[in-house]
Amino acid sequence: MAQPDTILYTGKTRTTGGRNGEARSDDNRLDVKLSVPGSDGAGTNPEQLFAAGWSACFIGAIGKAAQALKVSLPADVAVFAEVDLGNGADGYFLQARLNVSLPGIERSVAQALVEAAHQTCPYSKATRGNIKVTLAVL
Repeated sequence: MAQPDTILYTGKTRTTGGRNGEARSDDNRLDVKLSVPGSDGAGTNPEQLFAAGWSACFIGAIGKAAQALKVSLPADVAVFAEVDLGNGADGYFLQARLNVSLPGIERSVAQALVEAAHQTCPYSKATRGNIKVTLAVL
């Protein structure tokens, strides 16, 4: 397991009540109600939060890949992340799809950027080999 030379940031939260609870960061910038996926609860759920975090990080990794390849990114880069909570013979599991929109970028270049980002994005690294992940350029 890789050991960091430097810790750049530590996200800290306190969650109570599980999937029907709430989560708050230590700096109060995040303050969300949680509810079970598919319920009529007022809050979000861990799968949505994971999808939001991963897609934001992935856009950053695309930016780094674009710098390395000397490609100018459009302002409207978007990642449509879908994180599934499933249940099977081995219990609960996650799987994900990252659908990437890079308007105005040639498809082969866009594909190269997405593949490079998937190699460097910390969320992609954390999930590699642990869950099924599908990447697509829209």
